[in-house]
Amino acid sequence: MLRRWLRRCTFLRVAKTRAGRPPHTNMDWNSRRITAILENALVEDRATRDATSYACIDANQRASATIVSKQDCILAGIGCVARILDVYAALDGAVTAHYEVTTHPEIFDGVRLHKGQSVAVIRHNARVILSCERVILNFLQRMSGIASLTRKFVEAVSGTKARILDTRKTAPGLRVIDKNAVRCGGGQNHRLDLSDGVLIKNNHIALAGGIVSALERAVQNRRGSQIIEVEVRSVDELKLALAHGGEAILLDNMSVEDVRRAVELCSQPDLQKDGRRIPVECSGGIRLENVRAYAETGVDFISVGLLTHSPQAADMSMRVVPT
Repeated sequence: MLRRWLRRCTFLRVAKTRAGRPPHTNMDWNSRRITAILENALVEDRATRDATSYACIDANQRASATIVSKQDCILAGIGCVARILDVYAALDGAVTAHYEVTTHPEIFDGVRLHKGQSVAVIRHNARVILSCERVILNFLQRMSGIASLTRKFVEAVSGTKARILDTRKTAPGLRVIDKNAVRCGGGQNHRLDLSDGVLIKNNHIALAGGIVSALERAVQNRRGSQIIEVEVRSVDELKLALAHGGEAILLDNMSVEDVRRAVELCSQPDLQKDGRRIPVECSGGIRLENVRAYAETGVDFISVGLLTHSPQAADMSMRVVPT
């Protein structure tokens, strides 16, 4: 019943699973949005004006480049490799050589890599490989770092019903990239942007004149069937939200015991609609050390900002040799 209710929530993009693979991680690397991100990264690095490669490498030199993981990690972003080469060629306008990117069939987004494992092999013009090297690695390392951290949180709450969510605390301009990496790690996406659902937070409450006023306005002004989620910081605020139209609850910076009590309050039969109880999410101060304790309170979702605002890049390198 709860899952059917969640399908109505535009701000909770619940990942689906496929047999034998991690949660759905497909991303359209050919989309305009992603192409613009990759193009901006290449332009930022002035990749088509690589002075060193131009000065040192023959224009017709071919090379083979092997991307290697230098640590155990979760892979994310493998699709960027070939696409960056395509975007580079479009920007440069003079690339005539054809490239080949090969990977093992067992290498895909969401797979666990081991230290020293090959991720992909690129065969192409040597200048192009060197000019794209850093941009390719930047995306792979950031995305794999996010996916690896996410997987740790997902594994930490294994066996509970809690699902790990990301937030909008992403690198400016890279949100779609960061959120895809979360899915590669087994997490799920919360709101993609501000249009993606009604989430009443502390500043909305302060400006609207309190929880009651904010909820009344939200119920009146929401678009279509958007679910109204409201952030509360205490059990007293929770009771107000439940009494005045809150349809999903975000518990902000509350202790484990207060979260447990809040879950019990939201599970009361008189608050259920058509047999469905109000979903409860908690956030604020969530770390690997305490996420299990929060998950065991019975909360439905745990949102973790540090997945995307403080990831440590995975250690990868590119080994290039002449062919």
